Amino acid sequence: MRLQPVDSLSLTRTSLVEYFLLGIRLAHGLACILPGLLWLAFEPMTGNDAVDKSQVGILLVYGGLSVLIFQALGVYSEALFSNALRLRMILFAWIAAFGLLMMLQYFMGVLRFFTPEQLLIWFFATLGLLCVLRLAMLLMFKRQMKKGVFLQTAVILGATENGLRLAEYLVEHQDIRSGVIGFIDDRIGRMPKTVANLPLLGNTGDLERLIREDKITQVLVALPWTAENRMDYIIRELRRLPVTVLLVPDMIAFRHTHNRITEVAKLPMFNASDVPLNGWSPFIKRAEDIVLSSLAILALSPLMLLIALAIKLDSKGPVLFRQKRYGYNNRLIEVFKFRSMHQHQADATAEKQTTRHDARVTRVGRFIRKTSLDELPQLFNVAAGTMSMVGPRPHATATKAAGILFEQAVKEYTSRHRVKPGITGLAQIKGYRGETDTVEKIEKRVELDLEYIENWSVWFDLYILIRTVPAVLLNREVY
Repeated sequence: MRLQPVDSLSLTRTSLVEYFLLGIRLAHGLACILPGLLWLAFEPMTGNDAVDKSQVGILLVYGGLSVLIFQALGVYSEALFSNALRLRMILFAWIAAFGLLMMLQYFMGVLRFFTPEQLLIWFFATLGLLCVLRLAMLLMFKRQMKKGVFLQTAVILGATENGLRLAEYLVEHQDIRSGVIGFIDDRIGRMPKTVANLPLLGNTGDLERLIREDKITQVLVALPWTAENRMDYIIRELRRLPVTVLLVPDMIAFRHTHNRITEVAKLPMFNASDVPLNGWSPFIKRAEDIVLSSLAILALSPLMLLIALAIKLDSKGPVLFRQKRYGYNNRLIEVFKFRSMHQHQADATAEKQTTRHDARVTRVGRFIRKTSLDELPQLFNVAAGTMSMVGPRPHATATKAAGILFEQAVKEYTSRHRVKPGITGLAQIKGYRGETDTVEKIEKRVELDLEYIENWSVWFDLYILIRTVPAVLLNREVY
């Protein structure tokens, strides 16, 4: 692959992306001041034209300052072209920009002709406009991608296993930033015409021709990292051409990083695992647990008293059943439940799972298990701090799936214990409650538990809590 010198002047033409970003900045600036301009245009607040013109001038300056705030907060970063909604970023940026307006109003009275009600309407109207702009942008990106139009036209260099994994990943996550049109590989004589539903475009000699014809603007190098000399040679040659060259990471390792990269002493590293709750998150979740469990105990205490009375009248033995289960960091905790089995047949380690028409279950026990009312005493576990309202369900020490201990059936099982167990969880609202008579059922539970841990937020907890009641009532797999 012999390459010729490239005229540097060919690289100086202005990118269409810059024009697009300029248009977005202008649209954002206009959206930030549009409500104020409309009020000045259709509801003149004074007969003094000079004052009205000064207000327009102030709004124009403020529009420019808003765009600068958006720029500083990363609104116009490369992620602008991703498929993400980014509504949280838009809200945060607009709050910051509107906060500046309120400061100018408070200290300088620059908008003294606007009433507080108008300013409140202004805030929500502009927020709506910014969200509509983002949705329109995503719709435009989607239409352009259907036409095969991308910011970068890319090829994958190396039809290796890593290259195949990359192609599959891009098909699932592709956005307008990069459109892959095919593979480049020097083993062209020994390979099929298509790989992973993408055409084989030729060898490295053909790649040079495609780049010089401006048909390729990005090369994704997916060669094995063990082929250091080969990779070094190709990268050195590609650097002489007007093309962006990106090294593809090991896609197996990348899958385990959850797409996160961090820096240690300015050295980028894949973040394969992190503490699930850090910073203020543990404090926020604990506060959430205290408030919700306290309110639930107060509201449900009459019902719990009735259940306790029914258990006492139905069979001999204590009202509560205490069981050792795995909690945070794999520590054993004592979990409370209403007793649902005959006292002499209770299974403290859950070595034998409950099945349909289980003779060990009492009459009252059958009802409270079916409706999950037997779990209500765990509200006291939450108040005491050994459990959370939402989290992976705690399991007894000897619980099995198809005769295999959970931790032996699923390798990632103990990863659930990185957070406190919960009364309810994502797996429960997805229908994975009751008997785990197959390995597949516990595998799915663990998968959903880990998804919850990775995506925790207060809103996610509230969503799960709201979905719990219909999930319990509609479930038919609990005995």
